[in-house]
Amino acid sequence: MSKVRAWGQELALSQIGVAGVDLRSAEPGLLAWLEAGFHGEMAYMASHGLKRARPAELVPGTVSVITARMDYLPEATPPDWVAHERQRLLQPGEAVVSVYARGRDYHKVFRSRLQKLAERIAVEIGPFGHRAFTDSAPVLEAELATRSGQGWRGKHTLVLSREAGSMFFLGEIYVDLALPPSEPVSAHCGACEACLVACPTQAIVAPYRLDARRCISYLTIEHAGPIPLELRPLLGNRIYGCDDCQLACPWNKFAQRSPLPDFAEREGLGTAQLVELFAWTEAEFLRRTEGSAIRRIGHERWLRNLAVALGNARRQGAGAQVEQALVQRLEHPSELVREHVRWALDVTPRRKP
Repeated sequence: MSKVRAWGQELALSQIGVAGVDLRSAEPGLLAWLEAGFHGEMAYMASHGLKRARPAELVPGTVSVITARMDYLPEATPPDWVAHERQRLLQPGEAVVSVYARGRDYHKVFRSRLQKLAERIAVEIGPFGHRAFTDSAPVLEAELATRSGQGWRGKHTLVLSREAGSMFFLGEIYVDLALPPSEPVSAHCGACEACLVACPTQAIVAPYRLDARRCISYLTIEHAGPIPLELRPLLGNRIYGCDDCQLACPWNKFAQRSPLPDFAEREGLGTAQLVELFAWTEAEFLRRTEGSAIRRIGHERWLRNLAVALGNARRQGAGAQVEQALVQRLEHPSELVREHVRWALDVTPRRKP
């Protein structure tokens, strides 16, 4: 495995591990989470059932799983990045996009490098069965990562590393090779509950237990319908994802920068204003988000999220420019957008005669 780790480093994969495929001990927790309805509208989480915990059912012939970590903080990230991100959350007119989504879509970047790693292994040992995944199939990524020594499960449910915090992506290569598993690492959260306290919507309902239905990342990305009224004020100026639990985590002082230009901020997404982004037409949205993870939510949800953030900014006295931007979208063709704009403006919908 030393050669595989060296090849991984050449491909900007920060860490390589190996896990076995017997994940039966994780099945009760997965079932309990689904039965509680914590997956919300993510029907795919339930439709795949226990296949997530059974790699050999997902990819027949799988004997081992090679896991990989890829750090994503942009190379130009300053040392005081956490303070900077927190300060942006206090500026109601600024549009806050989760750090991971400000660059190129990680699915494309990471998966291609995992595939190259598999091809490099094949050159060394000959053809073998394999399939690479990056948040793209029913895979228990965090479970495989912790079992293979990538880190431990934090109380916010993300994987934490002593060397890299949690600002990284996880990927896997399912292989039909019997590889020696990596040693897991011990947990180091201790009595700390900073992530639970920091969550704006209290989506972390208990240590290691997340109700996705309250999570801002879920609401702004996965959720297709109206954002629940009681949660809208809590979104603040977050328009795509949320990093609050990670910003609060003391381990992220060790978060690593990525050498890849793919993760550099694009389109000014680290400094953009809500009004500016709300003005994008659908054509402009598609052009500016080409190759970005943001494109997957579509222009309608993009405007929905921005309308909520603009409404919050308006209620904090953000000024006439915010109100004017919202008024211009009052007659938008989408009822989803119109409803959120009316909420933002405190406008009662017109009754049909």
